[in-house]
Amino acid sequence: MLKGALFDLDGIIADTASYHFDAWKKLIKNHFDTDLPNQLEEKTKGVSREDSLSIILDYLGIQVSEENFKQLAAEKNEQYVQALDALTSQDILPGISDFIQELRKAKIRIALASASKNGPIILEKLGLLDVFDAIVDPYSVAKGKPAPDIFLAAAKSIHCGAEECIAIEDSVAGVTAINSANIFSVAVGGTELSHANKLFSSTKELTLLKVEKAWQNCKR
Repeated sequence: MLKGALFDLDGIIADTASYHFDAWKKLIKNHFDTDLPNQLEEKTKGVSREDSLSIILDYLGIQVSEENFKQLAAEKNEQYVQALDALTSQDILPGISDFIQELRKAKIRIALASASKNGPIILEKLGLLDVFDAIVDPYSVAKGKPAPDIFLAAAKSIHCGAEECIAIEDSVAGVTAINSANIFSVAVGGTELSHANKLFSSTKELTLLKVEKAWQNCKR
């Protein structure tokens, strides 16, 4: 019996992933007078703020001190949080509200497994904070995605075993993390996510019937 659903946030619940990369582009332009290519966005998807900054600096061949690194990460977060001020329930991605209601009606527990340290703030702005049974603090896990830690912690937070859960992601790193946790992976996106157990092209295709059927077929 399916008992738990673990959600990524950016790109699954709301389209805040673009806010992240816009903040990174602004930061790098201001400090290094360099433009980030759009194709770099996929590599920063689903990973922590610090890991994203490391990826960007490595790509640009830029080295900074540990203190400067922390300052850059903090400044990016300030820009990102400011951009979230206008976020409302209207920004929930298509189909997600209905899908969450289906899960609640079926008494399937729900946890947030996002690399975003602003998860609670975003859920509150979207009007979804009260529907989540648990939110994993990214600071509380040893390793970020693509390591499985955050998904294992999310399953534990709602008192479920990995085999009793599904997890939903839109990034390569996220799907890899779910698979490494031996949790049934549900992806939303393109063929770069074909390593997921079940792939949907958009969030509006997500229904409990489709997901549970795929999960049950995988268990046979």
